[in-house]
Amino acid sequence: METKKAHFTAPELLNPTNPINVCLIGAGGTGSQVLTGLARMSHSLQQLGHAGFQVSLWDDDIITDANRGRQLFAECEVGLPKATALITRTNRFFGTSWKAIEKPFNSDTATGRNAIYISCVDTAAARFGIAEVLDDLDLSAHRSDTPRYWMDFGNSRDTGQVVLSTIGNIKQPASEKFTPVSSLPFVTEEFGELLRQSDNDDTPSCSLAEALEKQDLFVNSVLAQMGCSLLWQLFRKGYTGQRGAFVNLRDFRTLPVIL
Repeated sequence: METKKAHFTAPELLNPTNPINVCLIGAGGTGSQVLTGLARMSHSLQQLGHAGFQVSLWDDDIITDANRGRQLFAECEVGLPKATALITRTNRFFGTSWKAIEKPFNSDTATGRNAIYISCVDTAAARFGIAEVLDDLDLSAHRSDTPRYWMDFGNSRDTGQVVLSTIGNIKQPASEKFTPVSSLPFVTEEFGELLRQSDNDDTPSCSLAEALEKQDLFVNSVLAQMGCSLLWQLFRKGYTGQRGAFVNLRDFRTLPVIL
């Protein structure tokens, strides 16, 4: 009988000495929700004896009144940089020392290395730019900051997807129960043509009502919960048999992306 496929988590992430470096790209509808999920996850992992996360949030956008409601911003934060507002609030609430970077993430600005990259961007061009940066990363050193995973979120008005990829091959243990999978393709490789065809309109909205015509109220939070649950599974179980999900809130359907 054919065994199920599974991807086993990079071992250095399961019991690290120092917090795991996480790069979160995008602080909008999905990114603001993912940041909260990462903070909850980091705190919970620390209570279980894990070192938790050290997150850097990249976004060069400013909060407008149209962002309130669908994104996690308050009236008093209108006019502030999105990344700084979210990171300041998160650090105060959870006692973290995470970093806000008020720049777009691209080959000219990206510095340092992170074990996990999470993208919550609006366009195919931005995704291909991130893929270009990740392709050029040095994967030679086996340390806790060795680049290992890229999780990408994307959505239209009431549908969306989250897809997990590996950065290079990750050595897998022998298993009698599963067929280990060492490499998960980039979303730009697997769904590149689909991304180009369904590229979102990133024109700024003048009001919340206009923004809700582009993206429904809860599509971002649902996707954020799905992706954070997958990441949590990687750390708590040490493996996963799924690498993402497609979500359709219009019909209340979810389809897992099986290995």
